[in-house]
Amino acid sequence: MKIIVADKISERGIELLRETGWQVVLPEAAALLNELTGADGLIVRSATRVTAELLDKAECLRVIGRAGVGVDNVDMDAATRRGVLVMNTPGGNAVSVAEHTFALMLALARSVPQSNAAIHAGRWEKSSTGMELRGKTLGLVGLGRVGTEVARRGRALEMKVLAYDPYVTQAAARELDVELVPFEDLLRRSDVISLHTALSAATDKIINAAALAQMKRGTRLINCARGELIDETALAEALRSGHLAGAAVDTFAQEPPKNSPLIGLPNLIATPHIAGSTAEAQEEVGTLIAQQVRDYLAEGLIRNAVNMPALSAEQYRLLRPYLQLGERLGALVAQAAPSASFSHIRIRYAGEPAELGSHVIRSAVLIGLLNCVLDEKVNLVNASQAAAARGLIVEETTRRRERGFPNTLEVIAADGGAELTVEGTVVQDGSPRILSLDGIPLEAPLEGTLLLTRNRDVPGVIGMIGTALGSLGVNIATFALGRRTPVHGAEAVALVRLDGAVDSSILKTIRAIPSITEARLIHLPELPKDRTQSRSS
Repeated sequence: MKIIVADKISERGIELLRETGWQVVLPEAAALLNELTGADGLIVRSATRVTAELLDKAECLRVIGRAGVGVDNVDMDAATRRGVLVMNTPGGNAVSVAEHTFALMLALARSVPQSNAAIHAGRWEKSSTGMELRGKTLGLVGLGRVGTEVARRGRALEMKVLAYDPYVTQAAARELDVELVPFEDLLRRSDVISLHTALSAATDKIINAAALAQMKRGTRLINCARGELIDETALAEALRSGHLAGAAVDTFAQEPPKNSPLIGLPNLIATPHIAGSTAEAQEEVGTLIAQQVRDYLAEGLIRNAVNMPALSAEQYRLLRPYLQLGERLGALVAQAAPSASFSHIRIRYAGEPAELGSHVIRSAVLIGLLNCVLDEKVNLVNASQAAAARGLIVEETTRRRERGFPNTLEVIAADGGAELTVEGTVVQDGSPRILSLDGIPLEAPLEGTLLLTRNRDVPGVIGMIGTALGSLGVNIATFALGRRTPVHGAEAVALVRLDGAVDSSILKTIRAIPSITEARLIHLPELPKDRTQSRSS
């Protein structure tokens, strides 16, 4: 593996990567594009901008690690389109940001910067109009990791804490002794408002002229999140008019803030985007991102992903066999379907696949399907996007199996009236197996080169298949047979695993056998020889 560390991170993080024996490169900015050739991973902070043009140079790139929370310096659409996983480290600097928030809050409440400036200017100004935080109402826009840390500290200072966050439950808020309220209520009731939400289309300039007008006169505003959350022109007007007593910001819409209307206002406190820049926080996020990149490249473990659902180590351990099952069933369907122009995929989950994370298994099924028909390979990151671009309709349902194997995955490919259905499960040793094809019971391993045949269920067909393969010098490893009903002449299906490299030219001989109605070769990856990775291990 080749890992590019484009921005400075902790030495411990770099050592974690080097301990793997991988090549770790710390290039100068001018050399970054050249070094990205052949790189598997890229680690950045906020300085390096990961653009579509940069990604075009990184043809082998699999993961981008952002040491910090914000990923606005990464072209997410371009990364996802190319199948590059983007991950960050939310919470790694949460305590540092929360403490800086309170440093600004206390400085605003007691006019600390102004008093300090007066002393240095030779003035002794004891007539202060400061306020206590005790008993005041603190309104938090966002109750994620940082917002939660701020809420805890607010309660410790005997403040009443309100929060607006549409993604947080009432139960979670009650545990923090925080009252969840609508955004407008928070604006009207708060004495101090602090922003701790991510930047999105919904939050861009969430603090605008209309929002500021709803705040109480004398409110104080703090932003240690993203500068774009605030309409700086509207905030400057509210500060000049005295409607807001003061504001403190650690971030600006443009950094450095060359033309911001906020610069120079006496009731504004500003710091240069340093809320998360403590020695402890930088050590933490640098180590975390190195661990995450290492674990993803070495084991496929996904944590704190931004462009796909993240999985804990335990979730991944349990899901991995079903991801393998889903991908192989998808590949089987793509190769066995009467036409590669299927337009509709239905996925049905029963038992553990439904409980553990069907959204990720869905992507695994699409990987198997699409990598058999598309030139550009897809992965868990871009599988859904690739399916949508192809116009593929994907439906998912869960069901309860009354008998047989309880944990199953069923994939159905349809094109108009034609359908192909396969069902599979994961057996005790963790390996994937097919259970049925088009409703016909058929249990066999999902690996290697498989000969799929359909025939009328009449005597002698199995022997003729064996004889034909023998005459071609092809050895049979396993032979699985199933039939729709035990009636002479009904449809039967066989899935024959073949040894070695087998050419499709054998199909002409197989199709010449009387009663054979269809014959196809299916190619699936071999399973690891050591099958000890069972779900119970």
